Amino acid sequence: MPELQYGNTTIEYTLEHSSEAQDIIISVDWIDGVKVIAPFAVDDVKLQEVLHKKSPWILSKWYDFEEIAAPPSPKEFVSGEKFLYIGRSYRLKLDKVNTNIMPSLVYQQGRFNATASTDLTSKELADQLRPHFINWYIERGQAKLNERLSIYSPRMGVSPTRLRLKDQKMRWGSCAADHSIYINWRIMMAPMKIIDYVLVHEMGHLKYPNHSADFWQFVRSVLPDYDERKEWLRINGPLLTL
Repeated sequence: MPELQYGNTTIEYTLEHSSEAQDIIISVDWIDGVKVIAPFAVDDVKLQEVLHKKSPWILSKWYDFEEIAAPPSPKEFVSGEKFLYIGRSYRLKLDKVNTNIMPSLVYQQGRFNATASTDLTSKELADQLRPHFINWYIERGQAKLNERLSIYSPRMGVSPTRLRLKDQKMRWGSCAADHSIYINWRIMMAPMKIIDYVLVHEMGHLKYPNHSADFWQFVRSVLPDYDERKEWLRINGPLLTL
């Protein structure tokens, strides 16, 4: 792995060349680390110059991650295990049967009920039940998200052309050029005030397609404590996972 020396600190990073990149792009992620995407035309001298210039920013972002909660171990999908939905925990009851059936999942009376074959290994069980949970979060969460949209759209005077929950590895939400808003399904595990923050944030981009002072003032006018919600998500976001 390439390294950059900045003072007494060694910064490791992954380097990817792309024909589509117009400039050097640097991202710092708590899980994936420092990633650099550069055009093929950029030589190593220019790359190192840019990385050295950006080193204080890279370290600043990285030090922020020291406060972030460590992600939990992957779910095992066993009876008694708890799953978050809108900030509350709901237990799983797993029934194993001696027939070769595909795993199924239903939510009833405040509990997840799953059925699976005894022939499955622990990994097979997890691999087959996880998509059922994701689909549940998307389907159940979509209805809740639409409900919240009906509250905030009149207040903000904006409305997306489409609002969808989907799988997004690196983002909690995104706003497309056609005014479609996409929200990471994992946010449905968070408390409602955090879900509202992500929704309002993306709706703010329908009026201000940037993170200007006007954008943040617009968000603040709807959620005066948005900075506290934003900070909660920064620190606790890794906990929202299967």
